[in-house]
Amino acid sequence: MMTMDIREAYRRALDHFGVYVHQVKADQWRLPTPCADWNVRTLVEHLVGESLWAPELLAGRSAGELGDLLDGDLLGDDPVKAFDVAAAAAVRAMEPDDVPTRTVRLSFGDIPGEEYITELFADTLIHTWDLATAIGGDDRLDPELVEVCTAWFAGAEESYRQAGVIGDRPLSPDHADAQTRLLAAWGRSGRLEDEGAPEGA
Repeated sequence: MMTMDIREAYRRALDHFGVYVHQVKADQWRLPTPCADWNVRTLVEHLVGESLWAPELLAGRSAGELGDLLDGDLLGDDPVKAFDVAAAAAVRAMEPDDVPTRTVRLSFGDIPGEEYITELFADTLIHTWDLATAIGGDDRLDPELVEVCTAWFAGAEESYRQAGVIGDRPLSPDHADAQTRLLAAWGRSGRLEDEGAPEGA
């Protein structure tokens, strides 16, 4: 299993998500996504919200202290710019060396900074597939990031499912590739390919 600084993994996932944000056409913002009740705009707004929360939480503020500070329309008239600004702020907030060992005070309790960033990374990666699928883009995720997410989510899947965060696992064949297996773990039906098929096949 490969090792990667989770901050680098998160940055790469945000960059990839951003590529698709920039590809959204004017008439695609209201298209449905694989996320129930979310269209393209609300999906992007979800990621913008997470990115805006990150600097505050990593600086030591609690979810309770932030309250409804980031409620309301976060995208305004320029969703692409809103995402770019928020993502850049989130990445900058993760640069200090001590960030992974900081305590992040969430609504359900305190967790280490590394765990918080890992959850942000995984959420961003999976939503990248959601966005690509919604707008008809190339839905192939970064295979290195898929490996990192798979290794972490093996220990988190059951708790996510019990909390109602993800749906039931769809059936996938034995020959399903790594991305399809990861998507299935997150309750999504991905593209079925033979293991070892050339990338982009």
